[in-house]
Amino acid sequence: MSEDLIGYAKLTQDALRGVVRDAIKVALTGLPADHHFYISFRTRARGVQVAQYLAAKYPDEMTIVIQHQYEGLEVRDDWFAITLHFGGVPQRIVIPFAAITRFYDPSVRFALPFDVVDDLSPDADLDDDVLESEVEDSVVKAPSTGAVVSLDAFRRKK
Repeated sequence: MSEDLIGYAKLTQDALRGVVRDAIKVALTGLPADHHFYISFRTRARGVQVAQYLAAKYPDEMTIVIQHQYEGLEVRDDWFAITLHFGGVPQRIVIPFAAITRFYDPSVRFALPFDVVDDLSPDADLDDDVLESEVEDSVVKAPSTGAVVSLDAFRRKK
């Protein structure tokens, strides 16, 4: 068999991450009906911005829920940012789509697993368009009502 010089696997992963991006864009105006998202991502991936105490608690992977209680949702081509509450304290999180490992909407049983990208180490150069100041300057407010959900039952066991 010939070597894949086009990179179909990467093209497929990028296209599926586009599905996630477009689904998250719907949340800018509030999610319809019972839709909500579980999004798992690598906390140490390049471009991820998360509070240090959360990165220490979830050193490899973290899962967030976008359902009712969120604000400041912003969606760009390569990343999204959102403010969620952890223990009642609001925390701003920036997640590049390339850092996402799983996307799940349990209301319709739709799931997308993603390959782990090898070049996401935090030591790699950051993209200039994922700067914290830029995220703070262009926040789009989204509805914020509902409850915080514990994710312990959904975590992968090692």
